[in-house]
Amino acid sequence: MKTQIRNSSKLKWLLALFALTPVLAQAHHLPGQSNGFASGLNHPIHGLDHILAMVAVGLWAMQLGGRAIWLVPASFVSLMAVGGVLGMAGVQVPMVETGIIASVLVLGILIATGARLPLVVSMAVVGLFAVFHGHAHGAELPKAASGVSFGFGFVLATIALHACGLALGLLAQKRFPIPAIRLAGAAIAIAGFCLWLA
Repeated sequence: MKTQIRNSSKLKWLLALFALTPVLAQAHHLPGQSNGFASGLNHPIHGLDHILAMVAVGLWAMQLGGRAIWLVPASFVSLMAVGGVLGMAGVQVPMVETGIIASVLVLGILIATGARLPLVVSMAVVGLFAVFHGHAHGAELPKAASGVSFGFGFVLATIALHACGLALGLLAQKRFPIPAIRLAGAAIAIAGFCLWLA
């Protein structure tokens, strides 16, 4: 009984964290961070939309299980890098910001509904959204920065956020008797909807 109460309390804190995320500032650069690896590393973790989407990729991969645990995040990272190169090269991609916010909403819904798409389709879905995220990162490359070091930084930050999603998914599967991953997905979808309205 005590374990169930403790697990319920942890779940409430996790859901509160996800529910409060829309009120956090949605910023893409911190003042003074204008070049290189550090800027690339910090870039994804200062945009709420990026954080939610990248953590959602990890959560959904854990929910799908099997080879999806590594192939779905790898697909995101690979195509995000392609989008980053397009952004750095000044190639226009339509509706980037809309695509980024849609990624939060759609990934949240997929997790909340427990959607089990075929592996190739799952990889394609996250890959499409990854191009938008990568383009946004690449287009915001500071003028003085090296594209390679900036890109390496935002790829590492993305991998870390995917790892957080995977870890949260694993924790939810092992610790909570109720479908915590689905509830987290619902919270991400709600956050995505709030971002859409903002």
